[in-house]
Amino acid sequence: MTDVVAPIGKLELKKENHVGYVIFNNPAKFNAMNFNMWQALPSMIQSCVDDSDIRLIVLTGAGEKAFVSGADISQFDQQRNGGDAAEGYNRVTEAAYNSVLDCPKPTLAKVRGICMGGGLGLALNCDVRICASDARFRMPAGRLGLGYGYEGVQRFIEVLGVANTTDLFFSARIFGAHDAHHMGLVKQVVAVEEFEATVQAYAQQVCENAPLTLRAAKRAMLELRKNPADRNLNLAKQMVEACFASEDYNEGRKAFAEKRTPVFKGH
Repeated sequence: MTDVVAPIGKLELKKENHVGYVIFNNPAKFNAMNFNMWQALPSMIQSCVDDSDIRLIVLTGAGEKAFVSGADISQFDQQRNGGDAAEGYNRVTEAAYNSVLDCPKPTLAKVRGICMGGGLGLALNCDVRICASDARFRMPAGRLGLGYGYEGVQRFIEVLGVANTTDLFFSARIFGAHDAHHMGLVKQVVAVEEFEATVQAYAQQVCENAPLTLRAAKRAMLELRKNPADRNLNLAKQMVEACFASEDYNEGRKAFAEKRTPVFKGH
């Protein structure tokens, strides 16, 4: 069953089989992120977090040509032209990036076509990335003369390492799916004709697992990204303990003994 939630501007949320699909729906501009889309993304991610039926959040672009081609550069003269305007724009984009990076539920970037600039940053902030063989990537900040924030560069280094991050920022080159896979940007490259089925199968594999276990693992990952003094290890420990106290833990053990697939309910 598919439920389509009312869109927020050019962002759309679709629910299907425990998956929340956040769709960047601006195909006329290759799904470029305008200011309103950046502004709306945190609330849409939060609505997925608040929906107990959603176990995995998938970020994807409308159509076949792009995931997200970047920020909508046509708005920069008005909304990112230096001083207070640039600072305000950057605060909004930072909040959007962080809503994905700090999301307590598993996230997956489903990348087809163009994935550049802000789109590349959004994909990197997801937990897992799968791309079609026609995907094309780029970090074009050096061609635009804009500064890319410290936290964003830090995330690139976490995922890609220093050498790859240096290459992508310094060269601003376009690279393909197999290069992205080689450097660890994506988990898997899939032929275009098999892409939809492959991503759907992976999403369902994730959703078949115990939601409390996934969220406890995600919490540990989030805490490990913090400075040691800022880590909430008690929360991480409590979430692990909640797994062992859950009905799902009983179901998992019972299903294992009975040699059947467990049916988890998230409590």
